[in-house]
Amino acid sequence: MSKILNPRIEIHTDGACSGNPGPGGWGALLRSGTTEKELSGGELLTTNNRMEMMAAICALESLKCPCHIDLYTDSQYVQKGISEWLPGWVRKGWKNAKGEAVKNQDLWQRLLSASAPHSVKWHWVKGHAGHAENERVDALARAAADSYKRSA
Repeated sequence: MSKILNPRIEIHTDGACSGNPGPGGWGALLRSGTTEKELSGGELLTTNNRMEMMAAICALESLKCPCHIDLYTDSQYVQKGISEWLPGWVRKGWKNAKGEAVKNQDLWQRLLSASAPHSVKWHWVKGHAGHAENERVDALARAAADSYKRSA
């Protein structure tokens, strides 16, 4: 009987907002070997942090089976939130260090759920620093945000 190996996926994500809040967009690049898939979307009234989160959420939700994932984001909010802050928020009943309600709790819960079936390593990359994949998803996010801005 052969063992089925979970696929290895590389995901790059970014979010953009025209005004904060304002029209926003997100972009994601999923790569497995030589196969690539681009995703993007947005909202009419949102924030940059929400778009950064939506990029990761939608990329993870698009996967059909559990995977080993390296997820790259230029958002320290997303990377530190999921890797460092989230366990404390859950333990404290979704309160932050100041005892206030955690912002974007709906998306943090969705991100937690979307990442649960997978083995995810979260990586931070410096944005706007010539990182090819980050520049690519930034362009997707900005194009989506511009589309929502034009429709407003």
